[in-house]
Amino acid sequence: MTIAPAAHGVSPRHGHAALAAVAALSVFAATALWLQWARQDLDWVQATLSLYLHGPGGLALRSAYCVLAMAIMLLAWSLHAGSRSPRRSSAAPLLFCVAGLGLMGVAIGDSWLPALAPLLAPLVHAVAANTAFLCVSVAMLLQSWYLRADPLWSRWAAPAWWWAWGCFVLLWLHVLWRGPPRGAGQKLVIAAVVVWLLAVALRQWRHARRRAG
Repeated sequence: MTIAPAAHGVSPRHGHAALAAVAALSVFAATALWLQWARQDLDWVQATLSLYLHGPGGLALRSAYCVLAMAIMLLAWSLHAGSRSPRRSSAAPLLFCVAGLGLMGVAIGDSWLPALAPLLAPLVHAVAANTAFLCVSVAMLLQSWYLRADPLWSRWAAPAWWWAWGCFVLLWLHVLWRGPPRGAGQKLVIAAVVVWLLAVALRQWRHARRRAG
């Protein structure tokens, strides 16, 4: 469903939301990187990030997953509400929000389900994680397509578009190609997605700051 572009484009409040998303993304990235060094019991090449949700530092990472979910939702709102693109629609923000809910499902489910429902926990984790990965990758492609028609993004939409495609391809390579180490492959996909989100959030914040100035 396509709706009319916003009349005033990016406003300071959209910039504040984007800056909050930058902070939240940074918290997630710092937490995940710290655990790669702190968890000497796990091989960072073989262990997927999900294995770090339990044991020492697990609560910190589960909290960081929820922070990442909020970052995705804030950025989705900022981009949608401040868009001047004629292609602007509700599809991308809805997919971003579903991805955020998937991340929260992973974090919350892994907090208590393994103890209370050990047989159900792996299914909930798999559904929530796969939902998050699939929805965020498709949302990034849609959002990049919208940005290509936004005058504010004339210089940055093409790199965002191709980077989103790169993330989409990496995700499916990770799913379908079992050759590379699972941990390193999954973390590469996550890192690529976070870089896209961080770059777009920073650019959105700069647009808002320039408009306010």
